[in-house]
Amino acid sequence: MLAVIVLVEFKPQHLGYGLSRFVLGRFPLRHVIGLRFSKLLGSGHEGGFGLKPSASRQGLFLLFDDEAQADAFLHHGPLMAAYRARAQEFFYCKLIACSCKGSWAGVSLPVEAAPPEQGPIAALTRASIRPSKALAFWRNSPAAEMSLAAAQGCRIAVGLGEAPFFRQATFSIWDSVQDMNQYARSGAHLQAIQAALQQGHFAESMFARFVPVTAQGVWKGKVFR
Repeated sequence: MLAVIVLVEFKPQHLGYGLSRFVLGRFPLRHVIGLRFSKLLGSGHEGGFGLKPSASRQGLFLLFDDEAQADAFLHHGPLMAAYRARAQEFFYCKLIACSCKGSWAGVSLPVEAAPPEQGPIAALTRASIRPSKALAFWRNSPAAEMSLAAAQGCRIAVGLGEAPFFRQATFSIWDSVQDMNQYARSGAHLQAIQAALQQGHFAESMFARFVPVTAQGVWKGKVFR
């Protein structure tokens, strides 16, 4: 199976179309051939990780039976054509999971690749935060997100979420496993994760790593080919 992340920043004149995606929810995705799992995701201000939502940036996480069906959706489907026509920036990444701990809405990603010995690796972390633990979780968030923005080897990092405050996700791509591990196992991020696990911040969580198959498009002015 193949996972896909789509990130889009809508042009100012098309913000209404972007907001309509949340009203329609997953309805436009119901009959996409080969699509097994999907999540429509908002983003933080300027694609970041804070509580202030972005009016123009959003994303999709999708899981397909195979790459051919993912390509059909990305390059020939009407929804992605509509996104591209209204986008100021558009980026997608095709991914094969090489590890997955936990679940997302009860779904755990199938692991179908070995971790790369060299070259890029991607990570997706998501969590449903317990309402009683939300303030404690967000108390640790700013320092962790600042360290991610400045982390060595981080090619792209974006804050995403199904719902403000309580259902959050982070997607990132790294130059190497070593760079990602250096960030994950040190500093503010390590402290935030340890606090979340020890204090039971999450009702459900998933931590997945992927081998990037293809990353193309533009995000925050950076071109990927």
